[in-house]
Amino acid sequence: MEKQNSSAILLLKQATTLNIHTGNLVNWSRLKKKCPSSTSEEEAPSTVECTVTQATEAITPEEREELKVSVKLFLSGSDPSSIRTAVDLACSTLGLSQLDSVMIAPPPLPEGVSLTLEHLQPHWEELENLLQSHKIAAIGTSDLDKPLLEQLYKWAQVKPSSNQVNLASCCVMPPDLTAFAKEYDIQLLTHNDSKELLTETSFQESVSEGVKDAVVADWSLEWVLRYSIIVKSRGIIKSKGYLVQAKRIGS
Repeated sequence: MEKQNSSAILLLKQATTLNIHTGNLVNWSRLKKKCPSSTSEEEAPSTVECTVTQATEAITPEEREELKVSVKLFLSGSDPSSIRTAVDLACSTLGLSQLDSVMIAPPPLPEGVSLTLEHLQPHWEELENLLQSHKIAAIGTSDLDKPLLEQLYKWAQVKPSSNQVNLASCCVMPPDLTAFAKEYDIQLLTHNDSKELLTETSFQESVSEGVKDAVVADWSLEWVLRYSIIVKSRGIIKSKGYLVQAKRIGS
């Protein structure tokens, strides 16, 4: 165990990118964490992949038509290129060429700053590019009120197909939002996610707990991606899980 911890510390010391995959949480009872267990300083990779054995199930071509793959992406930083990175990693992890839908939760803003169309535009343009290159079939938003959803709809080349509303902040769907969504065929969905699914502090603490004595202060959380795979004909969840990416600050 001590040797494995030393190897993990060396990996983190040399790496610039850390990818974590929970595997299929439906099979949580069978999960077994797997990170590279031994390495030398000469062969330490720049990207460390930490995943779960016996739970990562790629989708076969034969079953693809029967499944709907939905993603919600929680952004931590302002770099829109992280959206493409997340989508590419999700596709490669799940064995897909395209995701059925991707919904973004915009990155948290400083205290007292309200979300505006200007904040959303670079992220939405990246989603549009991914849709036009057939990496995504539909794109959506999260927690936009009626004025901001309307601004996005009028500005965007590819219109949002859905918008999630947190019912913890409003017990009833706002009537103006409902009317606008109905008029422009935008699906309104509900959720109970926190504004930040995983804070950078919580992420660093988790890594520190998993790898004793690791230096974690220079690791910055980039994004958290949650995916769900549903069997269309039966409406049951076949698989769900999380992908997380962090980068070393300054890399």
